[in-house]
Amino acid sequence: MEYSTGSIGRTLMIRLDNGDDLHQCLIEIVIKENIRNAWFQILGGIKRAEVVTGPEQPVMPPVPVWKDIDNTREAIGSGSIFRDGDEPLIHLHAALGHHGETTTACVRKQTKVYLTLEIVLFELIGFEAGRPWYDKGGFNRLTFS
Repeated sequence: MEYSTGSIGRTLMIRLDNGDDLHQCLIEIVIKENIRNAWFQILGGIKRAEVVTGPEQPVMPPVPVWKDIDNTREAIGSGSIFRDGDEPLIHLHAALGHHGETTTACVRKQTKVYLTLEIVLFELIGFEAGRPWYDKGGFNRLTFS
């Protein structure tokens, strides 16, 4: 286990609109605002996403189980943004519901907004952290300097 202490810097309230790409928009904002570390919450609609619903088996490195979400879903989720060098990396887990059925997943790419998506993003300051590649695990892992 590792940890670090810090505090919340700026808070950004963000609205994405129908067809916006969630990952692309978040990356643009954190680069423009020079945010190194952040925690965020999402609430709204998703009409398209490629997600991971878990590993095939509980081994390292994991073999991800991919699912293509191609119908409108209600979405609520929580995520973080840390960098691998200068590249912001988003880690978002969300519950995506459709007509009473819910998929809970790691939302990875091609995420398009349906109608609107609200995001509150908290900048985290006062510590050095990153998400470099972790060879043993086969994923980018949060680390502290």
